[in-house]
Amino acid sequence: MTTFEFNQQVPIEFGIGALDKLPQIITRLQGTKGLIISTKSMIQNGTVAKIKEQNPTLQEVFYDIQPNPTIQNTQDCVDLLREEQYDFAIALGGGSVLDAAKVAAVLAPTTASVQTYFDGQYILEKAGLPLIAIPTTAGTASEITKVSVLTDTVSGKKAPLNDALLYASYALIDPLLTVSCSQKVTATSGIDVLAHSLEALYSVKHQPFTDLFAKHAARLVFDYLPKAYDHPEDITVRTKMAEASVAACLAFNLTQTAAAHACSYPLTEQLGVPHGEACAFTLPAFWVHNAINAQDDGRLEAISRELGFNDAGHLAQAVEKLKAHLQLRTTWAELGVTTDAELQRIVDDSFSGNMLNNPVAFTPETLFEFYKGI
Repeated sequence: MTTFEFNQQVPIEFGIGALDKLPQIITRLQGTKGLIISTKSMIQNGTVAKIKEQNPTLQEVFYDIQPNPTIQNTQDCVDLLREEQYDFAIALGGGSVLDAAKVAAVLAPTTASVQTYFDGQYILEKAGLPLIAIPTTAGTASEITKVSVLTDTVSGKKAPLNDALLYASYALIDPLLTVSCSQKVTATSGIDVLAHSLEALYSVKHQPFTDLFAKHAARLVFDYLPKAYDHPEDITVRTKMAEASVAACLAFNLTQTAAAHACSYPLTEQLGVPHGEACAFTLPAFWVHNAINAQDDGRLEAISRELGFNDAGHLAQAVEKLKAHLQLRTTWAELGVTTDAELQRIVDDSFSGNMLNNPVAFTPETLFEFYKGI
């Protein structure tokens, strides 16, 4: 008998113009002094000024967060939240901002450092400051996950932190905020949505309801990501991609990601490949490999047909075609990997916990041969 649990802990306000609901949400959370955690681009395009004008409880802006947020970035944010005694925060940005803000908000009321939490030496015991998460990309869906990914620049380690106490208090998703995304960000964040959905479908933790959301998200990405890339001002297309991001998250937040995400970390750490592009690099190959080798009675082949393709191989070809349309790299040489030694270093760093969530097990030897075939 199939048994499973489905839950979604973060209230979601979704739609064009949803940003105007922020004052009511702040009142609901009883916020009196808030910090905006964002980016320079959101300051420059006037979004931060608009938010501050409509919400006098917001005092200042912290914006020193780099792509692939670091322990130090996040610690600086924690220090400001503590020093100024903020009682809530707004996270306005892409996945990097949201990931850092979630950790900063949960640690601010404690005396723990980000380093000790990252190293597993501090265990969260209670919720942190209320956090309203407002994404400006359609991709990571960090606004409704319990995961934050940080990088330790000293050790070079990039790792996901997974805890129910990392959930934001509220997610406010306004597709209008994604219109300003560059083509590159649209491509890399959008292809990350496809990785979330396909990995949720082959995850060992998949279940009927996550399958529903994942398939819906995958269909939307195949239909609308090329359009968002080609016509970035089309708000209908942007709304569909925002919908895809949320749907994929409602799946992978419970199933977690698998091999393609595990393999993405060394591509980002060692080669500087943007996260979504790094996930997409191995995604079609893993889809076919899992379809052929997983003991699932042809389940992935059936899903491929359900999504409108002839078989798993045809779906994988569609992913490669989509990557080409988005001008994403598809060969090791394009990433700068030209020797077996370089490839071996990537293999060595590909065995994070996500790899255990793949339906087909890999060893360092079999993963090396798999990589060689890409």
